[in-house]
Amino acid sequence: MTKTLSLKIQQLEVKCDTKTKDNVFVEVAVAVHYKVVEDKVPSAHYKLTDPKVQIQSYVNDVIRSTLPHMDLDDAFASKSQLAENIRSQLASLMSDYGYEIKEALLIDLNPDNAVKAAMNEIMASQRTREAAAEKAEAEKILQVKAAEADADSKYLAGFGIARQRKAIVDGLKDTVNDFTNQVEGSTPQDVMDLLLQTQYFDMMKDFGKKGTNGATIFLPHGPESVSALRHQLKKEKTNN
Repeated sequence: MTKTLSLKIQQLEVKCDTKTKDNVFVEVAVAVHYKVVEDKVPSAHYKLTDPKVQIQSYVNDVIRSTLPHMDLDDAFASKSQLAENIRSQLASLMSDYGYEIKEALLIDLNPDNAVKAAMNEIMASQRTREAAAEKAEAEKILQVKAAEADADSKYLAGFGIARQRKAIVDGLKDTVNDFTNQVEGSTPQDVMDLLLQTQYFDMMKDFGKKGTNGATIFLPHGPESVSALRHQLKKEKTNN
């Protein structure tokens, strides 16, 4: 009986259905590269009728004895380790039959479509939660920074107003001192009345410029108006 054996490296693709530890059914595809050992041609010829069937049986056995002890996530993470286990066990078993196992490649680990859809949905939900958390954290930072900026702005504004009022008070003080020293018989009260009257006329002038839009205001106006205003301000200051 004559039979021809090739010494070239051949490839056999094996597909196997099994279940993982977390009860997920998967289809595993493995590509096995093998060849006949030159000095073991008689064993390859006489000991095995069909090496492909034998290799397929061994691959199925290794997969179905390994994956049921692994969760689906672990199986995906350990594909290279699983492929190496298949190669090493096949090499040991097929060596007695005159075959050398060059490589075993786990080319696909395919769970059921419903499982894949569920996994994608879980990942999408996780990404959505992470995005929402990041967005909330960014908004929190913006609010904190805005509050800090507002506080700094108010502090600087208050500091500016305080300096402005101090400058006004210092200016009034110098004005009163200079006036009383240069004008004989004048008192600080006379100077304050004069300044108040000047500011009153400036206010009336500014209001007249802005009154072109139809705004109207009624004020008592006469020689005694400034004096009455001074007395009212003094009275309110005393009451407070």
